[in-house]
Amino acid sequence: MLDRITGMRVFTRAASAASLSAAARHLGLSPAMATKHVDALEARLGVKLFHRSTRRLSLTAAGSSYL
Repeated sequence: MLDRITGMRVFTRAASAASLSAAARHLGLSPAMATKHVDALEARLGVKLFHRSTRRLSLTAAGSSYL
């Protein structure tokens, strides 16, 4: 089980930077680990927090509310 606080830290940093990679670098995680933390947070909440593509990361309506 992944740490919930780290998941929330990755989420807030990724939302402000619009990048999971940037969030991972700032927090000293690999991009894959940052993605796993966000995936686990989304699974716990039961909603998608980000619209993700290879070029963009943006908040969903639920992501904005959670932030």
